[in-house]
Amino acid sequence: MKTMSEPINFEALDACHQQIHAHLTELAALAQHVEANGVDVAAQHQAAAIEAFFSGTSREHHAEEEKNVFPPLLASGNAELVAAVRSLQQDHGWIEENWIEIAPRLRAMATGSNWVDPAEFQQYAEVFLALCHGHIALEESLIYPESKARWAQSVAQRVTEKPRRIR
Repeated sequence: MKTMSEPINFEALDACHQQIHAHLTELAALAQHVEANGVDVAAQHQAAAIEAFFSGTSREHHAEEEKNVFPPLLASGNAELVAAVRSLQQDHGWIEENWIEIAPRLRAMATGSNWVDPAEFQQYAEVFLALCHGHIALEESLIYPESKARWAQSVAQRVTEKPRRIR
């Protein structure tokens, strides 16, 4: 088994997933609110918070997964894991591509601009929500548990190995 050199902060990754879920709920509510009421002050604040989170924290989360969680699983030789990770990597691309469409609309709403078409925004939000929810479900059901188990095994292996003395 290939040992992992850098510790993975699973608590932070799991906490970020909780934050993502909360912001996805807010995005869904915002899309409905804007469709029903237009861009009011409440929508402005909500749009700004959602945009800031997904443009910053969420992107950093994906980078962390790409750097620390995915590589050991890709090197595992397990075809199911490799296929799942490749799918998640593709998801990251689709999520980013969809985000590139949503982010400017959220920034416009945050500044009170009314050029955003509410029905179009609702469609973009629905696609983004579906992508993110499916992505997180695969990570939490397969990838994170497997990665955590492999990390624990790597740590246990290091503890049981006796250090060699250099003579």
